[in-house]
Amino acid sequence: MSESAVLQESTTLSLRVLARLLDYPSAELQDAAPEMSEIIAEEKRLAPELRGRLMSWCQRLIKADLLDQQAEYVALFDRGKATSLLLFEHVHGESRDRGQAMVDLLAEYEAAGFVLNARELPDYLPLFLEYLSTQSEEQVGRWLGEIRHILALLAARLEERSADHALVPTALLGLIGAEDDIQVHRPKVKDEEPDHTAEALDAVWEEEVVRFSAQSDEDCALQSAEGRRLAERKHEVASDPVRIMPAPNATSTAIER
Repeated sequence: MSESAVLQESTTLSLRVLARLLDYPSAELQDAAPEMSEIIAEEKRLAPELRGRLMSWCQRLIKADLLDQQAEYVALFDRGKATSLLLFEHVHGESRDRGQAMVDLLAEYEAAGFVLNARELPDYLPLFLEYLSTQSEEQVGRWLGEIRHILALLAARLEERSADHALVPTALLGLIGAEDDIQVHRPKVKDEEPDHTAEALDAVWEEEVVRFSAQSDEDCALQSAEGRRLAERKHEVASDPVRIMPAPNATSTAIER
């Protein structure tokens, strides 16, 4: 097997492991944890310290009580939106721009022959990682470069909650050598008002208003800036290179966004 094929297989497996680590805890996930740990151990593009933390997390998944893990997962991802695993929620919230961005992302999936068979929105991060695991190293680098700002913010917020899950966006940033992006968000995140407390959730229920009218037909038809950028990314020439980091003693070509 050629060096490029070996790297491609490593990327595929690593992305699938990272996707599974964001899944709702289950007995199947616990059973798969030893194999996931072995795959992480072989991902030499991640720093040894980060690999060690990911492997330790896998060991905790095996040993921890499943019901406790499930309760922690619900508290982390189902209460409040700051740590949402829906990528465009961090950019567009509930605006119609988010809907258009998801339409554009779904079109990307379909163009690549990636058919959704789950009841998840297209921007659900574990699903997105499954899609990336089917793509070339070049495409993985492009996509991770597109969402690096979202991954860095999510990592900072999960760190603030002392959640092991922060290791997933950190590792994704590590694949493109962008772990330092997280530091930009840490001071801001420390000052954010928590949105997962009982008081914050009650306030959301009291204040939320669902709007069904648009100001104009033209407004409804507008594509979001995020959606346009994602749809056009194959034709862009960016000034900054984004790369999947090479393993030690391996060569990797810079990938233009």
